[in-house]
Amino acid sequence: MNAVSGRELKDLLYEQVARIARAAASPKRLELIEVLVQGEKSVDQLAADAELSVKLTSAHLKELRQARLVESRREGRHMFYRLVDQHVADFWVMLRTLAEERLLELQAATREMAEGPGELAPMAGPELLEQARRGDLIVLDVRPGMEYANAHLPYARSIPISELRNRLGELPSDRPVVAYCRGPYCLMASEAVEILAAHGFQATRFEDGVAEWRYHGLPLATVSNEDKENAT
Repeated sequence: MNAVSGRELKDLLYEQVARIARAAASPKRLELIEVLVQGEKSVDQLAADAELSVKLTSAHLKELRQARLVESRREGRHMFYRLVDQHVADFWVMLRTLAEERLLELQAATREMAEGPGELAPMAGPELLEQARRGDLIVLDVRPGMEYANAHLPYARSIPISELRNRLGELPSDRPVVAYCRGPYCLMASEAVEILAAHGFQATRFEDGVAEWRYHGLPLATVSNEDKENAT
């Protein structure tokens, strides 16, 4: 067998790195990664979150699995997917941050999103954490309950956006409410702020989700496996 030349070896190295770039080179696959940051989900759940057919979702997940960004398990007739490890979540945060720094079109879109419903909370993560610890404000997680159970911001309360209108009575009206969801591109927190403001609450939204929070080295909280089974 002939020895591999230096050029061939370099080409091989870059080709392998390019596998990750190709796997990520799809808006819907990036969205699936962001959803999987929140925790393991079935193909049906991922299809609903990304507003795709189950067949197309499975095809995208196959690409991500071949690049070893996600892994799967079967439970009965259902397939479940999760990120391989935390590095994949960090990759998503770094890629999104780089895109926001370089692409004018993305900068314009994020500005438009920031100017939409739901004023951003005027504080960074450590300040939010300290104010929540003191009880000066309420941190509200409006993601589905299973996502909250998997990981959430410390001191956060869970009221999924689909239940918020019917559970407003659980929130104290004398303290500000800061809502958050899956990250900067998630719209659930903005919707929550609209609902809260319409009912007299002082409400803002926090841009970061659990991926950004963890990426910046801040602590996350979880609930017990028993509580996970009871989460909705």
